Amino acid sequence: MSLGHFGPRGDLPDADLRSASAIDADDVAALLSEMGYPCTEAEARERIRQITANDRQALVVARSGGRVCGLIALDFMYYLPLGSTTCRITALIVTSDAQGKGLGRQLLKEADRRARFAGAARLELVSGSQRADAHAFYKACGFSDGTLRFIKRLGDA
Repeated sequence: MSLGHFGPRGDLPDADLRSASAIDADDVAALLSEMGYPCTEAEARERIRQITANDRQALVVARSGGRVCGLIALDFMYYLPLGSTTCRITALIVTSDAQGKGLGRQLLKEADRRARFAGAARLELVSGSQRADAHAFYKACGFSDGTLRFIKRLGDA
């Protein structure tokens, strides 16, 4: 099925979701760059290696129409105030031509499934204050406003 063939509401057919590997480096680099985080293929390969070497992290890519058109990255961490695990979505990216077609929801469902399987008490994410469309999407998917986030940069990152 080609990327241009959508269901009756314009939805993408269910994408093939799988854990990322080094062979996805070019696609991951393109997705990160599209999101505003420039990344080379070599840098993406190293980032994938770092995630796959850590059993507390996951990177899932979504393939539809013969190409990778989205990803979601998860970080499972012990959260002292709750006394349990929290699953944080550290990246959710869907290509601009696949947005609004159900892929983001499918990736969030996968994050929810993995978080529950890992025994996480909650699923959380952080989104830049300038991403108003993303905020509306997250609220429509059942997320609520959380706490205010403060950042102190310790270098170029």
